[in-house]
Amino acid sequence: MKSRDLIKLLLYGLAMLGGGVFLLYALSGFGNRPRLIDQGVKDKILHMGNGSEPSGIDVHLTTGVQEHAIQMALTEGLMSEDPITLDPVPGMAERWDISEDGTVYTFYLRDALWSNGDSVTAQDFALSFKRALSASIGSEYSYMLFPLVNGEAYFKGEVEDFDQVGAKALDDKTLQITLEYSIPYFLSLINHHSWYPVHIASVEANGGFADRSNTWARLGTFVGNGPFVLHEWNVNSVLSVRKNPLYWDADSVKLNGINFYHIESLDTEERAFRAGQIHKTYKLPLPKIPHYIAEKDPRLLNAPYLGTYQYALNTSIKGLDDKRVRKALSMSIDRDSIVRNVTGAGEFPSYSIVPPDCAGYNSRSKVEYDVPEAQRLLAEAGYPGGEGFPKFSILYNTLESHKSIAEAIQQMWKENLGIEVGLENQEWKVYLDSKVRGDFDIVRFGWIGDYVDPNTFMDLYTGNSGNNNTRWASKEYDSLVVAASKENDPEKRLEIFQKAEEILVDEVPFIPIYYYMSTYLVDQRVKGLYPNLLDHHPYKHVYLEE
Repeated sequence: MKSRDLIKLLLYGLAMLGGGVFLLYALSGFGNRPRLIDQGVKDKILHMGNGSEPSGIDVHLTTGVQEHAIQMALTEGLMSEDPITLDPVPGMAERWDISEDGTVYTFYLRDALWSNGDSVTAQDFALSFKRALSASIGSEYSYMLFPLVNGEAYFKGEVEDFDQVGAKALDDKTLQITLEYSIPYFLSLINHHSWYPVHIASVEANGGFADRSNTWARLGTFVGNGPFVLHEWNVNSVLSVRKNPLYWDADSVKLNGINFYHIESLDTEERAFRAGQIHKTYKLPLPKIPHYIAEKDPRLLNAPYLGTYQYALNTSIKGLDDKRVRKALSMSIDRDSIVRNVTGAGEFPSYSIVPPDCAGYNSRSKVEYDVPEAQRLLAEAGYPGGEGFPKFSILYNTLESHKSIAEAIQQMWKENLGIEVGLENQEWKVYLDSKVRGDFDIVRFGWIGDYVDPNTFMDLYTGNSGNNNTRWASKEYDSLVVAASKENDPEKRLEIFQKAEEILVDEVPFIPIYYYMSTYLVDQRVKGLYPNLLDHHPYKHVYLEE
């Protein structure tokens, strides 16, 4: 990296400690030199904000959006996706066959290489699936592979021989996947990072095959098969990737590299964009959104996003173990006020888990905003007017927008129910650890669809889901989600989901607040980046226009 860029990155690091340092830089004579985005256009290097420092890049150990943004550059699965429609397109698999009953997929791999020159093989995929399903690694997304024959049984230790699991390398370039039941969205499902391959030799050389503390996914030891390779990683500053000359479709990759900047403050990030130091922001500060919308700024991207902003409730603790309390908390939140007065990006209030018109599904069961009923339920649970109510806290990861929303809800609960709750913020990695361990009362939780189907939201709250941190489980709910997965009739399938969601709305293990919008700034010279429901942007289609 050039010395000029190193200086600027140091300034970025200082900027994260306080926006004043960044402003001094932007207004100084040094700021008269070519802006980083202008140099980036010349060098074909995309500079983009990417939120907090990622928890890691191991595809089997991450759950966050910012981690996935990096993984898409470094690793490719059997399938990729169209940048506009999100339809599945060939990735590592150049073609495939599907059995008549839809349970057996045979993938024929192309002659592709890992970034160290090794061939990508069917064995790599089969062993990667084995790793993801190994209980010792503790993957929160292991349940994504449960549709494999004996996948769940292997995870639970009921089947010890992985040869009995429905993932077999028939030869070096032929992978056969056998499912427990037909899945209509399977080719989209396997574009999720939990189905990505890992370089087995690198994994084994840097710790145990299924050891969560394995160090293979770090600078100097990481080997990928995607359009870019890991180039530099300065913690809490920037992670850089550069074009992979060994990628099978390298001729289609127009960028020479991407710099992912870890700027936790949205205000600092927005100033960085205005100063010409990044081509794309991760998000926008909530108070700034109305201005950009009113000005019809062409750099603003504001589009529907298949996700639900919610609060997960720890149902194992006193107070929150009573669904009357949980209902009271949910029914006393004025969601219309939050999207109108706090978020302001055109979000829709959320009264159920699944966003509207998700692959033809629209929720019938919805939580109501009803303060008198909420007060009655709280009194019935033994806390009239909030008297004697336990002291709870709302946990959120450090971000101004999360704080603003939490403060609004804190005030609503005080005014409507007479209860006091505290607020607690944690840095991203610490927050993720607290959420996984269940070390919270109420926790901010954003769930973005992994594919466009209601199942990506429904299976979140099953008992087997590694992302269900509420300690709530229902055998009836689980059986309905499984039944919907096995149902081939589309109308009957959606009706089963309706019955499952009735249980969720009645039990209230979480509080839906609003449905997301993708809202960020993009320099107009960035091309090939299209708004879509998952906010996925396959980087080999992205380029910078001079």
